[in-house]
Amino acid sequence: MPGPARTPATPAAVPLVTADGAPVEVRRSARRRRTVAAFWENGTAVVAIPASFSRAQEREWVHRMLEKLRLQGARGAGGAGRRRPRSDAALADHAAALSAKYLGGRAVPSSVRWVGNQNSRWGSATPSDGTIRLSDKLRPMPQWVIDYVLLHELAHLLVAGHNAAFWRLLEAYPDTQRAKAFLEGVTFATSRGLAADDADDADDAGQAEAPDGTEVPAGAGQLF
Repeated sequence: MPGPARTPATPAAVPLVTADGAPVEVRRSARRRRTVAAFWENGTAVVAIPASFSRAQEREWVHRMLEKLRLQGARGAGGAGRRRPRSDAALADHAAALSAKYLGGRAVPSSVRWVGNQNSRWGSATPSDGTIRLSDKLRPMPQWVIDYVLLHELAHLLVAGHNAAFWRLLEAYPDTQRAKAFLEGVTFATSRGLAADDADDADDAGQAEAPDGTEVPAGAGQLF
């Protein structure tokens, strides 16, 4: 006697990752109606879409936004193929490259690492032992902002204070003023208690922009 027909097993969902293997998270928001955003958050590529999107729309826009984020990330890192430094070892290597490019290789830290206990400072340096620490809160920010903070701390290994000699060391970096303004804006927003979800309220006015990411009208046919 034949047994009951078996229902084919549903294949397990394959985790979504970027082209270079970073995890991807898709966030649906009922408050987001007319825009799609993509940005980095703690090493994860986040794509924020309206809750009303169908699965087909989700697949289409996730693909588009990840590609746009990839291209933007390559430009922000100074060229294709360069990844943001996620590990302490990668961060130390990146610091050495920045020191060679902008400080003549004179700043040689003994260690460079990410830390999670700096709530009031983006970075810190101890000239006496050559150590540099960068706040984890920088991870989702644009690479040019991370580079500025890293260069700032490298410069402190050469000049301890914020005098004229110190700021002259940073003149060669083209994004110094831009990065300072960016961080001041983040500090201002944080002090006012603005959370990431608050940006959704500004979507309809076309004012929301994701940090280290991109945002486009969801109904727009032109993406690039």
